[in-house]
Amino acid sequence: MTLTKAVILAAGRGVRMEALTTERPKPMLEIQGKPILAHQVAHLREAGFTDILIVTGYRAEQVEGYFSGESGIVFRRQEVRDGTAHAALLARDFVGQESFLLTYGDILASGQTYREMAARMENAEAVLAVKHVDDPYQGAAVYVDGDRMTQIIEKPPRGASTTPWNSAGIYCFRSSIFEHLARVPLSPRGEYELTDAIVLLLASGAPVRYYAIPGWWRDIGRPEDLAEAHRRLEESS
Repeated sequence: MTLTKAVILAAGRGVRMEALTTERPKPMLEIQGKPILAHQVAHLREAGFTDILIVTGYRAEQVEGYFSGESGIVFRRQEVRDGTAHAALLARDFVGQESFLLTYGDILASGQTYREMAARMENAEAVLAVKHVDDPYQGAAVYVDGDRMTQIIEKPPRGASTTPWNSAGIYCFRSSIFEHLARVPLSPRGEYELTDAIVLLLASGAPVRYYAIPGWWRDIGRPEDLAEAHRRLEESS
């Protein structure tokens, strides 16, 4: 399936970056002289995505100013930053009835990853990217059966998971996901979380597939991740 629309959730500050995000949002931190978001947009363009929505929030003017006037990029502001489900809901009008890719503003992956995920949407309601880890306690544990995903658990206790798959923060959805995003309850962490919309999607019986990223991927959550991302991008350029 060919997808042309992508949504980037870039509303958060990134508190684990400490002083680095006092004056700028995490997605605008630079790697090789360009913001993380600029690398994301370039890889999305490479994969054939022509229309991109960036959801902004913390210091939104920096993101909007940087990309202002760039063809095919629009913005929505998350005025109340109460979780990723509500951030994703802001894309409903932008998406319309089309299928789309969604990613967080601190995730770096190749254009190949985006293309191959989109190709798996032919017989699925959603496709989630996953990475193999020793223990998915820091993210979301993804359970699978054959080529289908069966369960996702956000922030499981350390050592409690029986799956090696961790959600990689990249998704392809059909527009039906918005019905589930609108029904997400408040989580124990006090947020409306995208993961809970996927739980609702699975409960509906819809086919949800997964894509194991074979190459390089990076979740830029802490200051040390910036140096690692810089090194890996140099190697791949």
